[in-house]
Amino acid sequence: MNIIELLKERVTTKVLQGDLQFQDEKIGALSAFYPILLSVLKSKPELINTLQQNLNPRLGDIFSHQPETVAHFLGLVAGNAPTQEIETTLNHSIAPTLSLLADQAGSDGKHEIFDFIKAQWNNIQDALPAWATGLFATLGLSVGGLGFAATTQAAPVAEAVIPPVEPVAPIPVQSVSPTPVPLDTSTITTNSIQDEPKKSNWLLPIIALLVIAGLAALLFKQCSSKPPAGGDPVSSGASQAVADLQAAELQISTDAEGKLASCQAQSSSQSLLDSLKTSIASVFGQTDHCQLTASSAYAADLPDQNAVDQVLAKIKGIPNISLAWIGDQLTIQTADLAQAQKLADELKAVVPNLHISAQQTADANAAATSSAANVDTSNSQADQALSSIQADKANVNDIAAALNLQVINFATGSSGIPEANKAILDKGANLLKQLPDAKLVVKGYTDNVGNADSNKKLSEKRAKSVVAYLVEKGVHTSQLTAEGHGQDNPIADNSTKEGQFKNRRIEFEVLVATTP
Repeated sequence: MNIIELLKERVTTKVLQGDLQFQDEKIGALSAFYPILLSVLKSKPELINTLQQNLNPRLGDIFSHQPETVAHFLGLVAGNAPTQEIETTLNHSIAPTLSLLADQAGSDGKHEIFDFIKAQWNNIQDALPAWATGLFATLGLSVGGLGFAATTQAAPVAEAVIPPVEPVAPIPVQSVSPTPVPLDTSTITTNSIQDEPKKSNWLLPIIALLVIAGLAALLFKQCSSKPPAGGDPVSSGASQAVADLQAAELQISTDAEGKLASCQAQSSSQSLLDSLKTSIASVFGQTDHCQLTASSAYAADLPDQNAVDQVLAKIKGIPNISLAWIGDQLTIQTADLAQAQKLADELKAVVPNLHISAQQTADANAAATSSAANVDTSNSQADQALSSIQADKANVNDIAAALNLQVINFATGSSGIPEANKAILDKGANLLKQLPDAKLVVKGYTDNVGNADSNKKLSEKRAKSVVAYLVEKGVHTSQLTAEGHGQDNPIADNSTKEGQFKNRRIEFEVLVATTP
């Protein structure tokens, strides 16, 4: 396992989820930043705890609060992207990097993380940019040794600051005069002996200038070089992974008394899910209504996830409130819009890296009760219809009709499949596996609330989520196609809550019908 490649795969994917601007530059900046960050942590292990305790760690914390060093570093890695964009991206990568290190080390203790970094040191050194040595010198760091505590020996510093210059060979002094020449010691005075070191010292500035010139040449080459037009495989792979991965999410709602009514979380990191469960239990006193799902289809971390306890404490005790924390988007919904907006304003100081919005729910209790009843009834009908289909006599039209009876009630802004629908989809998958030539189109739709383009993307993600689940259950990928239609083709009036609920749907359409 190579920690640098693991960071590119998991943290890069998470940080750039949904961010399509300057993606190649950001991927390159992150790839350069990971080995530098780990090198700094190895040289200053006490920084591990400092960063873990900081809700929003930043580059300034890494680079000893030296603004000029931060600016210099950003100039090296930003490429054609605005440095502010790159700085924000790198800031967001620090917390998930520490989380991944803790997962791999088996503990979030600085000693365990330090030992893990030592074990990965060869991989880290191989990934360091050529100009990193000069950066470490600016910070006064020694990264050559593997000792836990910093030392004052000169050798490690020299190793970190000035790499060996192999082309410079030692001067063959012995070949200048093969025959010894008698030395007249009478001409040697005390002054000449004292002057000898001074005469030899004039070489030192010249050697230093040569080394600096060499480093400058390497730096210029590094900065001026551009990637090939086709892109490198790692960047391309990371870009594809970012495009396909869904954001980690946390959904919370309270009942009429402000107590926990339901919660749902999706992430690829069991460590994050365990942490969320602990936080929910700490704030609300129980997790009986929680569904926490670990899935590789989701990102590992949530931005500002260290502030979960504070966020939950803000909504505890507020009746009929719902919170949707999906990636870097956080939505607050209550029947009283002013209350939702006030809470959103308070949370901006707690989670500054999130985009927070407030929404109003009209007749929240009645709508929730009605919707829940409709969902339960529809899903029960779908389950019964699928159970009545005999596998050896299955017809894809009957399967599609039965699947269309269910209501997949996605949470606000989410594409995670509710647990209630998974049992229904399981039965559908078992039947579809008996019809390998049958083909279905899975179509996603939304209501007309919000931005049309965003709704279309969300509907496509939801359709893909259903397809991915069926494929996971054994249906061949060639049998299924996902389409997102957004707010097009409404089947009910979008001016009412009931109509909006009906328009948020998944439809199964038969392309090719066969029998077993």
